[in-house]
Amino acid sequence: MSSKLKVGVMGYGLAGATFHAPVIEHCGRAEVTAIATSQAERAEADYPDARIVADFDALLAIDALDCIVIATPNDTHFDLAHRALSAAKHVVVDKPVTLCSRDARTLADLAASRGLLFAPFHNRRWDGDFMTVRALIESGRLGRITHYESHFDRFRPKVPQRWREEASRGGGLLFDLGPHLIDQALTLFGAPATVTAFVKAHRDHAHAPDYVHLVLGYADKEVVLHASALAALDPPRFTIHGTRGSYVKSGLDVQEDQLRSGMRPGHSEFGKNPPGLLREVDGDHDLRQAFATRDGAYVEFYRALAGAVLDGKPFPVKPQDAVDVMAIIELSIQSEKEGRRVEFVRH
Repeated sequence: MSSKLKVGVMGYGLAGATFHAPVIEHCGRAEVTAIATSQAERAEADYPDARIVADFDALLAIDALDCIVIATPNDTHFDLAHRALSAAKHVVVDKPVTLCSRDARTLADLAASRGLLFAPFHNRRWDGDFMTVRALIESGRLGRITHYESHFDRFRPKVPQRWREEASRGGGLLFDLGPHLIDQALTLFGAPATVTAFVKAHRDHAHAPDYVHLVLGYADKEVVLHASALAALDPPRFTIHGTRGSYVKSGLDVQEDQLRSGMRPGHSEFGKNPPGLLREVDGDHDLRQAFATRDGAYVEFYRALAGAVLDGKPFPVKPQDAVDVMAIIELSIQSEKEGRRVEFVRH
């Protein structure tokens, strides 16, 4: 087998061109071998050594590919991923992997039955601030965590005309940012007992949710996940309180904006995040300090993918993780509709 993972990218819009292809090319263990897109000139200019094809059928026909990345509109994910797995290709699916937990379960089972990798693109596990939060919680320096709050807020008062704003196509913040917020919380704390949600469309002419406030119920802590398109003044990205201290981090991880601007992994400033604020209190010990944020590392997603396919190593993002995320999204819709807390049951 090749020393590099040969990847085909389906779709060369924002996701494929900005968040997948550049990270694949710079991870050191994979290469963009082919791209299926209607924007052939753009793809050829960016990746002159890649084979550019017009559609998914042509991409599937390339025998050399180890893995196919699905970076297309949300309502196409299930069908394309199912076809890729049926063609014996490993698959990465951008979030949300599907529009319902049943379809996510179908893909997970199909991949397992064929010995293939079904990898949900939960790349924000490699946000620098989240990696910092994870390490800080695991270190025990905050004591027992009692409150975890995670915000992903922006100010975008005008509703653009695009599929991402169409509820029927899986648009809106619950399906867009919800998977990241939920996956990070599940990574830290495991499955909740209950879900309570407020899912609204507040902007003029909005057709899909642009306000999401979820409360995941655990026996010993409160976990709040929040996203809004109408936050002109940003709250902290993370607020965490425990029995021995608190941690607050403002500002979003920089990798998304850097990739959008054309900066690539490997640049000396790529992934460099400002510090958060940590206060530790234990008896007479009371220390308040700037707390360094780890560098963001989206390349680790594709390094781990290559390690799983080429070397047989475990892949950190499991198919069940995607199923759980979709189940919580469904429960959030149910909670909003019925105006009550609902029980989480693993699918």
